[in-house]
Amino acid sequence: MKKNESYEGVVTALRFPNKGIVKVEGEDVPVLVKNTLPGQRVRFQLKKARKSKPEGNLSEILERSPLENAVPPCPHFSDCGGCAYQTMDYENQKELKLSQVRELLNAVYKDFPLEECISSPAEWEYRNKMEFSFGDEVKDGPLALGLHKRGSFYDIVPVPDCRIVDSDLRKILSATLEFFKDREIPFYHKMRHEGVLRHLLVRKGRATGEILVCLVTTSQEREMLFEGEKLAEKYREHLLGLSIEGSYAGILHMINDSLSDVVKADEITVLYGQDYFYEEILGLKFKISPFSFFQTNSAGAEVLYSVAREYIGDIAGKTVFDLYSGTGTIAQVLAPVAGSVTGVEIVEEAVAAARENARLNGLDNCTFLAGDVLKIIDEMRQTPDTIVLDPPREGIHPKAIRKILDFGVERIVYISCKPTSLARDLEVFLEYGYRPVKAQCVDMFPWTRGIETVVLFQKSALF
Repeated sequence: MKKNESYEGVVTALRFPNKGIVKVEGEDVPVLVKNTLPGQRVRFQLKKARKSKPEGNLSEILERSPLENAVPPCPHFSDCGGCAYQTMDYENQKELKLSQVRELLNAVYKDFPLEECISSPAEWEYRNKMEFSFGDEVKDGPLALGLHKRGSFYDIVPVPDCRIVDSDLRKILSATLEFFKDREIPFYHKMRHEGVLRHLLVRKGRATGEILVCLVTTSQEREMLFEGEKLAEKYREHLLGLSIEGSYAGILHMINDSLSDVVKADEITVLYGQDYFYEEILGLKFKISPFSFFQTNSAGAEVLYSVAREYIGDIAGKTVFDLYSGTGTIAQVLAPVAGSVTGVEIVEEAVAAARENARLNGLDNCTFLAGDVLKIIDEMRQTPDTIVLDPPREGIHPKAIRKILDFGVERIVYISCKPTSLARDLEVFLEYGYRPVKAQCVDMFPWTRGIETVVLFQKSALF
C-alpha cells in the first residue's frame, strides 16, 4: 500500500480509543482508521505507511455496521468531533466501550474481573461544562461559535442543538453568537494573531442551577469593549435578558493574549455577580471557579464516587491518601467515615479550592498538599492504611507509581479516565503483588469515546 492512496476495507474490530482495524482485501497487515465501527465497510486514505501499524484517514462510510440501528438525534453529529456513537443505541455503545476496556486489560491480566458498564443517570443534556470556540465554518466565512469540526484544527461547527449539553448552556451559546455576529466583531485568527473573540466557557451546577459564563477575548479593541461602545456591559445585559431555567452566579470577561489555543485568563473582569458557583455531590457542597477541575457529568460523578466509596471498604478511624486529588471531591466524600484523609494535587488553585470546600463542608480531618505526587510523597510523615488514585489521562508517573506501591497498603482504589494508561499501570501493580479484585466501568460521557473505570487492587500473601 502506498501513502496518500485510497483503499477500501471492512472494520473487523475496534481498538481504544475509536481506532477501527480495517482489513483490506489482498493485504496482510490491517490498517487503523479513526471514527469507524466494527462491521462498517469504509474508504480511507493511507496517511502512515508503516509496516507494522499503518494508519489511514476515513474518507467515506460505504456500508453501515449491523450495530448502527439508530438515527443520530443531534443534527451536528456528522460534522462535530464531540460524539462518536450516536448511530448506535445506548446499550450497544455501552457494550462497545466495555469490550474495548476488557480487551486492553485482559491483554495484561487474563480474565480481568471487569463486571459491567454502569449507565449514566442522564443519557442526554448531562454536560455541566462546555468550552466553545469562535471562528468560521469555512475560510473567510461568517462568524461561528461552537466546536471544532471533526478532524480539523481551524474550522468551527456551530452546535446550537447539541444534545449532550444542558439546555441553558445552549441558550447562552446561541445568544452570544447572535450578539457578536450582529455587531461584526472579528474572531481571533490563530495564524495572523489578529482579532478579538476567542472562547466562551460556560458551567452550571446541576443541583444548584447556578451558571457561570466566561467570555474570553484578546486585549485588542479593549476600548471598544469597555469604554467607547461598552460592548462588555451590553453583552451582560443581553444575557441577563434571556429566559433560562437556572440563575447566573457570574458573568465574566477574560483577557487571553496567549499564542496557544487554550482557554485561560491573563486578566478577569467580573461583569455580573461573582467568579464562582456552587455544586452539590452526595450531600456535600463545592465551590467551583472558572478553571477548577470538576467532573463534567455531576449525576454521573455521584455514581462514580459511590462505586469508589464502596470499593474502599471500612475506613473508620483509618488514614487515607487521595493522590491526584483535584479539588478534593473524593477526599471529602470519604472524610465523614475516615480517620483522616490527605490529598495531594499539583495544581495549586485546585488545592486552594479543596481546602475552602473542606471548610465549607465542616470537615476538619482533611489535609490538602500542593505539589507533584512524585516529590510530595517523600515528605509525607503519615503512613496510609489505604490509597485512592485518580490520576490524569496520562496515568501515574513511572517513578511515582513505585513509591506509592512501596507503602504496601492492602487495598488501593484506582479511578481511570483512560484505559490505555490503566493497562500500562496495571503491569506495575502486578509486579508489586497487587491483583485486581473487582472493577466496573462507569459511563460518564454517553455517545462519546470517553469511559471511566474503577478498580479495586488488593495485596495478599497468596500472591
